[in-house]
Amino acid sequence: MNAAPPVRLETLLEAVERASDLEDLQRLIGQLRDFHRVDHMVYHWVSATGDQYGCGTYPDIWVRRYLEQDYLRVDPVVQGCYQRFHPVDWKQLDWSGKAARAFQQEAISYGIGHQGYSVPVRGPNGQFALFTVSHDCDDASWEAFIARHRRDLVLIAHTFNQRALEFEPDRAADKVQPLSPREVDGLTLLAMGYSRAQVAQTLSISEHTLRVYIESARFKLGAVNTVHAVARATARGLIVI
Repeated sequence: MNAAPPVRLETLLEAVERASDLEDLQRLIGQLRDFHRVDHMVYHWVSATGDQYGCGTYPDIWVRRYLEQDYLRVDPVVQGCYQRFHPVDWKQLDWSGKAARAFQQEAISYGIGHQGYSVPVRGPNGQFALFTVSHDCDDASWEAFIARHRRDLVLIAHTFNQRALEFEPDRAADKVQPLSPREVDGLTLLAMGYSRAQVAQTLSISEHTLRVYIESARFKLGAVNTVHAVARATARGLIVI
């Protein structure tokens, strides 16, 4: 009897795209966690109206504890990622405060793991989502894992977010003019943390020319400023960090 063929990432992502409800997403995020052989994988989404839901593999007892203690106020992962547009390793966040350190130790005691990588994702109308993987291993093993799977994790995050947006009631389709290659390049580098001067130098253009590209992209995206433009472009999959 032949062994069943191994599950491929593309197959799991296609299943996410076909998910009909949150229960489907919960089942699939467990499969993706197993596929990547990490301790936990979590997706949390906040809609434009403030409604929240999520799916993931954290222990129920920790989820209840987190909500009861309102740890959203002190969680450096949430606070740090809300100010970022690019994926972040937890070691890059500020854990220096007493409350943050106590929170970290308690999370580890519940089996969350001391290594983590989170991908912030924005939706087109103010939605904010966070996709996270966490594990308990040494630094070298974690760095190797992230180097190998960084692109996959970003792809998973955006696939989950796109499906979550489809679940949002009364969502109207967004009509966006396509961005030019230079507009995509400029927004991508800004999202990665480059300064305008660094972006201009990387693209071999003047800062004035860069400003023209960014303003054009901002207009096409209906964004109020550059940060908003980066958020909208990222959420719509127009740029991938």
